[in-house]
Amino acid sequence: MTPSAASAAPAPKEVDCTQVKCLALTFDDGPGQYADKLLDTLKKYDAKATFFLEGQYVKSRPAFAKRMAVEGHELGNHSYKHLNFTKLEPGAIRNEIQKTQDIIKQVTGVEPKLLRPPYGMADLQVSDIAAEFGMPMILWTGGSRDWESRNEAAIKKQTLAVAKQDGIILMHDWVKQTVDSMPALLKTLQGKGYHFVTVSEVIKSQNLEPGDIFPVPEGWEK
Repeated sequence: MTPSAASAAPAPKEVDCTQVKCLALTFDDGPGQYADKLLDTLKKYDAKATFFLEGQYVKSRPAFAKRMAVEGHELGNHSYKHLNFTKLEPGAIRNEIQKTQDIIKQVTGVEPKLLRPPYGMADLQVSDIAAEFGMPMILWTGGSRDWESRNEAAIKKQTLAVAKQDGIILMHDWVKQTVDSMPALLKTLQGKGYHFVTVSEVIKSQNLEPGDIFPVPEGWEK
């Protein structure tokens, strides 16, 4: 084995989401201050996740972002400073996306392929700009509401209630109670037959084009 091969990230195990129950756990606004503990838990349970990162926190916590990439998690773009894209001029939206692409690539060597607009807010202008960057926009099928409850029992109950095959769950790695609840949550979900995969694994069958949004929000018109 060459030295470079030895230091390379391990190839993720192939999971066929047409044959097994897949679930994509996504963590927004990070890397949060508890990301290292969360990564320890994900590693223990052999779970892959998708982190929609803010450029400003990749800059302030580069080691966490780098570890996410090295350990085989997916990195997505969640803007630089979490501004509502639907209230920005086109140039400002492009700047938020590009600055985040640049810092993630610089720190981790990975260029994100997915965009999650802040607050899940998008319109046709945002869609057009996402298309310029070659990125589909990823929302979620259910949220843990962790930012609201800040309560371990509530986070577990809500997450279990919205978990479903090929689901995309919204969580946050800056919420301490989310990170603390993860071992029990992963164990319970694994007991229900779920495999934890990246968003790209879950959406593989959707054949999304750049600028597409998934899942499509109610009232969304192309």
